Amino acid sequence: MCIRDRRKVTLKGKVTGIKTWTAETPHLYELVVSLKVGGRVAHVTTERFGFRTFEVRPGEGLFLNGQKIRLKGVNRHCFWPDSGRCLSRQVSYDDVRLMKQMNMNAVRMSHYPPDKHFLEACDELGLYVLDELAGWQKPSYDTEIGKKLVRELVTRDVSHPCILFWDNANEGGWNRELDDQFALYDPQKRTVLHPWENFNGIDTDHYEGYESVRKKLSGSTLFMPTEFLHGLYDGGHGAGLNDYWNLIQNSPLGAGGFLWALVDEGVVRTDRGGAIDTDGNHAPDGILGPYRQKEGSFYTIKEIWSPVQIELDELPEEFTGTLAVENRYDFTNLRQCVFEVKLAQFPAPGAGIDGHAVFFKRAFLGPDVDPQGEGTLDLGLPASWRDADVLYVTAYDPTDREIWTWSWDIRPLEHYREQFVRKAALDGGRVKATAQAGKVSLEVGDLSFAFDPNNAALADIRVKGKPISFGGGPTMIGGKAKPVKVRGVQNGDNIVIEVAYDGDLKSARWTVCPSGWVRLEYEYELEGQFDVFGVNFDYPEPRMKSMRWLGRGPGRVWKNRMKGGRFDVWTNAYKDHTPGLTWDFPEFRGYYRDWRWVVFETDEGSITVVNDTDDLFLGVYRPKDGPDPRNTRLDAPQTGIAFLHGIPPIGTKFQKPERLGPQGHKNEASGTYRGSVWFHFNN
Repeated sequence: MCIRDRRKVTLKGKVTGIKTWTAETPHLYELVVSLKVGGRVAHVTTERFGFRTFEVRPGEGLFLNGQKIRLKGVNRHCFWPDSGRCLSRQVSYDDVRLMKQMNMNAVRMSHYPPDKHFLEACDELGLYVLDELAGWQKPSYDTEIGKKLVRELVTRDVSHPCILFWDNANEGGWNRELDDQFALYDPQKRTVLHPWENFNGIDTDHYEGYESVRKKLSGSTLFMPTEFLHGLYDGGHGAGLNDYWNLIQNSPLGAGGFLWALVDEGVVRTDRGGAIDTDGNHAPDGILGPYRQKEGSFYTIKEIWSPVQIELDELPEEFTGTLAVENRYDFTNLRQCVFEVKLAQFPAPGAGIDGHAVFFKRAFLGPDVDPQGEGTLDLGLPASWRDADVLYVTAYDPTDREIWTWSWDIRPLEHYREQFVRKAALDGGRVKATAQAGKVSLEVGDLSFAFDPNNAALADIRVKGKPISFGGGPTMIGGKAKPVKVRGVQNGDNIVIEVAYDGDLKSARWTVCPSGWVRLEYEYELEGQFDVFGVNFDYPEPRMKSMRWLGRGPGRVWKNRMKGGRFDVWTNAYKDHTPGLTWDFPEFRGYYRDWRWVVFETDEGSITVVNDTDDLFLGVYRPKDGPDPRNTRLDAPQTGIAFLHGIPPIGTKFQKPERLGPQGHKNEASGTYRGSVWFHFNN
């Protein structure tokens, strides 16, 4: 059918057997339109599009093809360090792929329309889009100019199925007289948003705290912040997301949200020797570095926004090889996904290699679980599965893209102590003790230790007469301690140094074995709120070369960013990382979880530590703050090598961590805390 008026011709028709477009199933079609004049083809145009419906149901949610959806998105500027805002098609497609890798399903075009090829990538690969008319803080156009810009925007982009909303500028930058202009050129009459405002049935307010989000979700209006968790440096994004997203996910009014922002926007300064300039703290807000380097929050987001959820932190004693699984897809049944199970063993601390050795692997189709449903995953483990060190389960989507890999430590904590810590001497040697020059010295083979009786601290370590500058501890972090009694005793072949304290630290007990392994057991009592607490040792940072460890990595964690790691053996070379100035990830300084052992390689030799304590974090120096860090400033003391029962959270550019949710609160210390670690030194 052809309907004409003076300005346009409307073509209408009917097709059957179509496949609908969604971000999970981005089915596309091409329409070829020919213009004939007197029987001769004068012009031909081809338009790619998809079949889908979209509606905003006030008080209910967002509905695509009749199915309720939530938007898991990020804000994106067009930016590349070598070319500024001039981007290639390759960059557009790579950016969409990176968002899909984080299990995002949406992107907001902040604060202007993108390149055409970016929208083509969203159509093809599957991302929901908020397309935005430029403008910020105050009305940027008068009505006459604005009408022309709306027409250009909509007529250029109208056929893209990825676009769900039009944004009329940003944060007060809208001209309200333009709101009705979008529908003049859009047959779908997409909803127009005012990002930052409660408008057209959706509250898009920016940078609300946890409690204010809770209040909004108890009302009657859909809530979908078009900016939240402003990710300056390493703050925000993954930090705070778990608490925040639980509110959104569990509320019928939670329509989704958009993190700020995708990349650190820095430009290469040829006048500064190629340095990347992010204008201080104005632009390093990304989950990715300027060249799309993956920060720690990349993996946290990937896990939290995974459409397949397995909520099991530890394998229970009675584990039988089945897992409860939740399907958070909107259109995909889990039988369309593939799951892969691996059983593996880890190398020893002295092996010098990373990763794991797989001895069992099985891949299978997922269970029949409908979107937003729950089911059971039968792993089909062999009878010998407990011989493994680790269990991995990986989910792959229908395009074979990894959704997420879950990992569980199979061994009890004491396994690593029993496997790697030798207590008896190979040569029948014994530990010798001497007291001279104000120090207590212990010798075993090529190894010697000295303790300072005045402060009961480990004062000097030598291997074959050469020093290893580890010592000065244990000292309390978050508490006080004053040694009042030091005594040495013989315990079989071992010599034990026992220290009693006044203050929060109650006792420290050093056991030196004839094998050269040394055990530290300590106990302290603490009450109150602390950003970080535990015990610390000194080691000069300039002498540090790398660390290799078994634990959840490869990156550091914060109290409010625990997710995103995999249990494995990792190596991290030392680097002097300054947020906003360097982008060599993962960072070295920071806090590490679920560690079983660590080998520090230094200029002086190696320091091996085996953990003998549940729920003990490893602290490796104090992370640096970036320029003008605002609420990402770390409120923690300088440390060396620390063993911690409490680690700090991190804030965002605009909010302190305690406003981001329960995980961002300070640690509540209460009662008695104990720790036990084993050391071995070798040069």
